[in-house]
Amino acid sequence: MSKIESSLDTLLAKLVQIKDVGMARLCALWKKYSPQANQYISQLKKMNYATAKAFVIRFKWRILLVLIVLYAGSKSYDYVFPAGKKAGGPQVITSVVVEKKDVPLIIEATGTTVSNSIVDIRPMVTNTVAKIHIKDGQEVKEGQLLFTLDDRNDKANYEKLKALADDAQKQYLRAKELVDKNFISKAGLETSLANSKSAQAAARSAEVQLSFDSIRSPINGRAGIINVFPGSLVQASNVVTTATSSTATSSVGSMVTITQLNPINVQFVIPEKDIPIILENKKDDAPLKVKVTIGDTGKNTYEGQVLVIDNQVDPLIAAVRVKAQIPNEKLEVLPGQFARVSLNANTLKDVIAVPTQAIVIGPNGRLVYVIDKDDKVTAKPVKVPYEYQGTSVITGINSGDRIVVEGKQNLRTGSKVREAKSSKSGPASADKTTSTEPK
Repeated sequence: MSKIESSLDTLLAKLVQIKDVGMARLCALWKKYSPQANQYISQLKKMNYATAKAFVIRFKWRILLVLIVLYAGSKSYDYVFPAGKKAGGPQVITSVVVEKKDVPLIIEATGTTVSNSIVDIRPMVTNTVAKIHIKDGQEVKEGQLLFTLDDRNDKANYEKLKALADDAQKQYLRAKELVDKNFISKAGLETSLANSKSAQAAARSAEVQLSFDSIRSPINGRAGIINVFPGSLVQASNVVTTATSSTATSSVGSMVTITQLNPINVQFVIPEKDIPIILENKKDDAPLKVKVTIGDTGKNTYEGQVLVIDNQVDPLIAAVRVKAQIPNEKLEVLPGQFARVSLNANTLKDVIAVPTQAIVIGPNGRLVYVIDKDDKVTAKPVKVPYEYQGTSVITGINSGDRIVVEGKQNLRTGSKVREAKSSKSGPASADKTTSTEPK
């Protein structure tokens, strides 16, 4: 504050000095050209309303003559130097002619990639691992053999029960022949049939138990890290200890996890205000289209479609979850990666779209400068219901209007403008100056 005060004091001192010098020079000139200067100066110092009135009445013709000279000089100056020349002529601008067209309504969001299917491979029986048929990270097919457990006991039990089932079936067929010859009663035949069915059911149960020793993949996908080795004892359990989130499922105690990577899903959220837009277009048979960019580089872009829109809004974030699916033939995308999503939610029909830079934000809202046939501009207020990547959909002007895009500085209603010389073909169309498709 001390520097500012010292600067102000210096400025005031200079102003006082200039005033004193000016007064001194005026007094010198007055003394030179008027012998009554001292008298007039003393009278000016003592002047009040009465003396001022008397002075005007005394010198009224001289005062009138001075005013006439000043007025004539002002008019002569305006005639020699017109206002248009003083202002520097029309302002150079670049303009476009707006037209109605269809504009895709794009909703942008961020999300994460999610596997389409994740399966934790766990044993159905308590047994020892005899052989591992896959390697870490290997691609597997549905039904492919993954692990073989020690099946000696289960195989022997199955063979035993299968033999008993075959013998019971033979006993039933023999009893059937004896009934035809009336050697045994029908009750004995029914008992033999019951024994045969019971033995066959026991054999099938043993066969199922034996199949648990051969563990196969239920889906197509990629195997994760194998958590067992030949000779490891695995225990049957139906308790799944997992940590599940929207991005992945990590398991504790599984032999291996099979993750389906092609196709892969992308999960993201849509704000509550945009839900009516996507639901309105969801009524059609055609699915909603998405463009997904993986990572921060923006090089890997995939096109897919929306699978499902959740049936409830999360009140904590005021948004609804959406899941889309994209192809992943090269298996370059893994679950849990960051993704940018552009959702083509709807199409705005027959709207006026202009470059966003043509819109001026003023104290009373947004406006554009419309050029009339005389190359004069008029500021017209507009509303912007939608804006995306340099293009704005506006209301308030008509199709075919020519608006200013560049050179809006210092424009006012009634200002004269002219098109920039660099525009060879004249005012361009709004369709040629901007693109509404997402990049």
